[in-house]
Amino acid sequence: MKTLILGVGNLLLKDEGVGIHVVRALEKENLPSGIDLMDGGTGGLHLLSWLEEYDRIIMIDATLDQNLPGTVRLIRPHYASDFPPLMSAHEIGLRDMIEAMTISGRVPEIQLVVVSVADINEVGMDLSPEVEAAIPEVIQVVKSLLLNR
Repeated sequence: MKTLILGVGNLLLKDEGVGIHVVRALEKENLPSGIDLMDGGTGGLHLLSWLEEYDRIIMIDATLDQNLPGTVRLIRPHYASDFPPLMSAHEIGLRDMIEAMTISGRVPEIQLVVVSVADINEVGMDLSPEVEAAIPEVIQVVKSLLLNR
């Protein structure tokens, strides 16, 4: 099974860039062979041709929800509507991407690891302490997903 770990977000908007921070941390981990890592930036339709090459995508992103900052959740979206409400600043691009893949008939298995954040508009390149502290948990979730192919 060809697997991509995709971190999305904007590194200039503090916690909004958590997906990219996680991918950078995963680059230092010992992952099984055949796993690709990608910094997807702010996501969107320009990633479509890359993503369709994979059987499974583990996507990591920030979300605005009612949970405390740093809360980590695993979601298995099948449709664009399965994404959590008020996902980060690029929510529309990711939803559009899933819809486009559905229309094309080439939808990989998607596992979405979200990290709750309090603010996606604060400028800066450092994560808040709560979100920074969640990175080891996200890495453990990703590793457990990789073991359960």
